Amino acid sequence: MARRWTSVVLLLLASAGCKEKAAPAPGAESAAPAGGAVVGAALSLTGAAASYGASQRAGLMAAVDDLPPPKIDVRVEDDASTKEQGITVFQKFINRDKVSAIIGPTLSNTASAADPLAQQGKVPVLAISNTAATGITDIGNYIWRDSLTEAQVIPGAFKKAQEKLQFKTAGVLYGNDDVFTKAGYDVMQKALAALNVKVLGTQTFAKPDRDYHAQLTALIGAKPDVLVVSALADNASSIVSQARQLGWSGAILGGNGFNSPAFIKNAGAAADGVMVGTSWNSLSQEPANQKFLASMKKAGVSPDQFTAQAYTGVLIIAEAIKQAGGKSGRDDIEAGLAKVKDLDTPLGKFSFTEGRDAKHEPSVQQVKDGKFQIVQ
Repeated sequence: MARRWTSVVLLLLASAGCKEKAAPAPGAESAAPAGGAVVGAALSLTGAAASYGASQRAGLMAAVDDLPPPKIDVRVEDDASTKEQGITVFQKFINRDKVSAIIGPTLSNTASAADPLAQQGKVPVLAISNTAATGITDIGNYIWRDSLTEAQVIPGAFKKAQEKLQFKTAGVLYGNDDVFTKAGYDVMQKALAALNVKVLGTQTFAKPDRDYHAQLTALIGAKPDVLVVSALADNASSIVSQARQLGWSGAILGGNGFNSPAFIKNAGAAADGVMVGTSWNSLSQEPANQKFLASMKKAGVSPDQFTAQAYTGVLIIAEAIKQAGGKSGRDDIEAGLAKVKDLDTPLGKFSFTEGRDAKHEPSVQQVKDGKFQIVQ
């Protein structure tokens, strides 16, 4: 009955757009009836990162449904993939909704602007997809994340890719107007240098760009063994498609932004062979992952890394409340987060590092037959 009741509530909210307390403000939705801790979730439901936000929302809803009572009331708001809207959403959560904690926002770019508000207000934030290597948890002691950084994932992924592909040279393309894609590029540079891979050329683009022919022509003309790209999913699909149109049949290594079914859907056959590091091993037979997969199947959702991280985020908040003796005040959850250790999640045994970053094993996946497949 809980699953059915929650679905009915969400449908009513979506159609009526009514206001608190019967429902959140327009554009928001609640994943559980009130009664437990109130947690705000700032997700990119529109804008450049909308494909990630949709996956995250599905993971949050499923996790809330799977939790035993008392339920956590997760209130979802659209951060629109922008700093400005992210700030507005955080202000609402902190000052009007008086939430106990915040999950999100989706992009590191938005987090860099919004998280300081939570730190100032002493509201715990759990990032579920902010992978910029630096600058997120550095904001302060109230900022945590369950998403592995690019620095934790890319070096291992590139090493495994080199073992498989034996590449010695690379051409690099990255978005230079976003904290996430720029941070990914910085890590890629270091990873390639550590593997003694010579970079034959480097090109940049901006998120609004849709034509990458000039950059790709220059890189392909240098005749590298592989193309290395740091981009959000929307840009990534076009980049890969245009590279194939220009005759590139070689390997492409992507950053965390590629980890979305939307990338494969939009790139089509051009995505085949693309390799990328990931924080979620979809083939894991651990009970927590199998439960997650079953829940997503029941919900009719094909999960990805972002779904798994969002689902895990709810489990972590619930565990923090448990560690705080069932108390769900802001300081209670903050203290409880510090005690989360070896928690069984879809991501594996989860703990935090001393710097409040995620600590669990990453994996590598490759696009084959229209879907991501784990590289063993």
